[in-house]
This record gives sequence, C-alpha cells and structure tokens, in this order.
Amino acid sequence: MTKISILGCGWLGLPLAKQLLEKGYSINGSTTSENKLSILEQSGINPFLVALESESVSETINDFLYKSEILIIDIPPKLRGNNADSGDSSRKIFVEKIENLIPFIEKSTIKKLLFVSSTSVYGDENGNITEETIPNPETESGKQLLLAEAILQKNQNYETTILRFGGLIGEDRHPVKFLAGKENLENPDAPVNLIHQDDCIQIIHEIINQSKWNEVFNAVAPFHPTREEYYTLKAKEQNLVLPKFSTEKSNVKKIVSSEKVENSLSYQFRLANY
Repeated sequence: MTKISILGCGWLGLPLAKQLLEKGYSINGSTTSENKLSILEQSGINPFLVALESESVSETINDFLYKSEILIIDIPPKLRGNNADSGDSSRKIFVEKIENLIPFIEKSTIKKLLFVSSTSVYGDENGNITEETIPNPETESGKQLLLAEAILQKNQNYETTILRFGGLIGEDRHPVKFLAGKENLENPDAPVNLIHQDDCIQIIHEIINQSKWNEVFNAVAPFHPTREEYYTLKAKEQNLVLPKFSTEKSNVKKIVSSEKVENSLSYQFRLANY
C-alpha cells in the first residue's frame, strides 16, 4: 500500500486525505493544531503535529515522512502586504520554510512531491495564460510561491509536480460572501478564474494515479464570465446584497487555460454549483 504524507490538512488537505484513503492509500496528515489531531485520527488518517517555521521544523517531521513515497505540500503562504510573518519585509519567510523542509525530504523515502501553488504567480497578465506563460507575480505571496516552486523543482532527490490552482471555492467557501454589499469594486470586466474544491481533489488524485510527475499544471474551471456578471448572479442566488462595481472599465483580460489538465489527464471539470 502506497503511503502519502499530506503537509497541511486544512480546507483542502483534509477532504483530500479522506478521499485518498477511500482510494486505498495510507495517509499521514499534518496539522498545526492539537485540537485537530483527534479529527484526523477519527478519519483514519495518521495524525502528526508539524509546525513549519522559517528557522526550524518540528521534530515530528521525520515520523511524518517515515516510509512515505509521496509528499503533498498544501500550506498557504499567509502573506499580507510585504510580509505578515516578519517585520523585515526583505525576508522571504515562506521560502525559508520550504528551504528548511528540504533536508528532511532528502533523507526520507519521499520520491514524488506535489506542490500546491496558485495562478497568482502569473500576476495580472492579459490574454490566455498557459503553463508556457512566463510567470510575473505582483503580490508577495505570488512571488514567494514562485520561488518555492523553483527550489523544489531543481532538487534531483525527488520528482516534483507543480499544481497552480485558480481562486478556490466550495460549499462552505465562496468569495461572493465577502464581496456582497461592497461598492466600487474593481475590474468588472475581468474574467473569473475559479476552481471548486471537488475538482482540486480529483485532479490531485489523477496526477498521482497517472504518475504525472515533473510537470506543471494550471487548474481553473473552463468558464470565465466577467466578475460583474458572475458575482451579481451568485449574490442573487444566495439572497445577498448585490455588489456594486466601479463604472471605470478595466483592461485586465486574464484567462487561465486548463487545457493541459483536460488533455494530459483526460479530466473533465464539474460545472454544477459553480
């Protein structure tokens, strides 16, 4: 039985772990919350309390990686402004965390690594965005994700696949809830680039199942209404106060293509309830 370690059993990592268990994998799952250990255990996941810091890694990391062949890294940078984790804006805290993790991966049994990244690495590039598009991140989190990708990819001790998700949505998570009632929202004509939690999980499973390593994939649902159209519709459906967009038109026309996911993995996106 193949063992998979999932670093970060949060909003995506926990349901992912549960589904991989159902597919017959043995799962080690990490959390930074002691209260969540029992939740993991009750789900059949081997629970580990792992804190990945910029200067250290929990001693439990070796046990967490023990006898695992595949590592999935699903931890968000959690950056706001220049750098939320440090008063020193010149430091790359998230990148340092990844760098500290690598020596433990190198001496473990990990042979395959999947890094959950974001389409934010492309910035607000206009046009059709594919995996061949040269990344040009504008946010601090996008910049650090791109650096982390490169660090993981260049290591020859394991094979790395980078999975860049668009905006994450799910049954309990939808950006319209934060936009409802707000005014002067920017970029009314910008296309949305979203992906549902269910698609995220299924795509990760297909990458593992089909052994698609040393690859980069964009993962965004293949429908792109404008922000104004989409969020107005969703606010009406959920009986929320309609968001109001600025009358100033934007020239941002970024559409992230998932053709590689659809063709290489023979994957069909779920479109219901988006």
